[in-house]
Amino acid sequence: MVMAAEPQFHVLAVDDSLFDRKLIERLLQKASCQVTTVDSGYKALEFLGLREGVEINDPDAVSTSPVIHQEVEVNLIITDYCMPSMTGYDLLKEVKESSACKNIPVVIMSSENVPARISRCLEEGAEEFFLKPVRLADLNKLKPHMMKTKLKNQKLEEIETPSKVESGTVAAVVEPESEVEPKQIYLQVVQQEEQTVSNNKRKSVEEGLSTHRSRPRFEGITTAV
Repeated sequence: MVMAAEPQFHVLAVDDSLFDRKLIERLLQKASCQVTTVDSGYKALEFLGLREGVEINDPDAVSTSPVIHQEVEVNLIITDYCMPSMTGYDLLKEVKESSACKNIPVVIMSSENVPARISRCLEEGAEEFFLKPVRLADLNKLKPHMMKTKLKNQKLEEIETPSKVESGTVAAVVEPESEVEPKQIYLQVVQQEEQTVSNNKRKSVEEGLSTHRSRPRFEGITTAV
C-alpha cells in the first residue's frame, strides 16, 4: 500500500553486460522505479529521440530500423562507463548537449576506480559516479536527483499560470472603473436635481417679483379712476 503511494520514476539503464543490466534492473524495481534497459549508448540515444546524426558512427546500427522518438518521460539515466562504440562519458556529453534532454540527471557506473575518470564525468554534468557492484543503498540516493526532472516539468507547466494571473489583475483594474461609473451617474443626477431646484427657486422669485411689481401699477390705476 505504501509503495503504491510513492511517485514512480522512470529510469533508463545502459550497460553492455547482460548480467549487470539484470542486476541494476532488479535493484531499481525494488526501489519502486520503472526501468528500461538497453545494451549500448547508441540505443539509449535512439530511445531518447537523439539518434539522428550518430547512426553513421555506429557499426552495430541497423539502417532499416526507423528512428524512435520516445514519448515516455525519463527521470534518470544510469549508464556504464566502459562500453564499446560509445562510452558512458560520450553518452553523458550527448545528453547534456541536447536541449531536449539536458535536464535529465545522468549517473555513471564503473568497475574501475579511476579518479581522473570520475572527476571528468562529474565536471561534464554527471550527478553521481558509482563503483560496481551497485547496491540498493546507492540507488536510494538517486531519488532526489529524479525529483529534479519532476519539479522542472512542473515549473514548465506553471509558466502558463502567470498569464492567468495577469489577466486576473487586468480584470481587477477594470472592476473599479465599473464601480466608478455609478458614482459619476449619481453625482450627475444630484447635480441635475440641484440645478432644477435652483432654477425653480429662481423662477418662483422672479414670478414673485413680477407679481409684486404689477400690483402697485394695477392698484394705482384703479384709484386714479
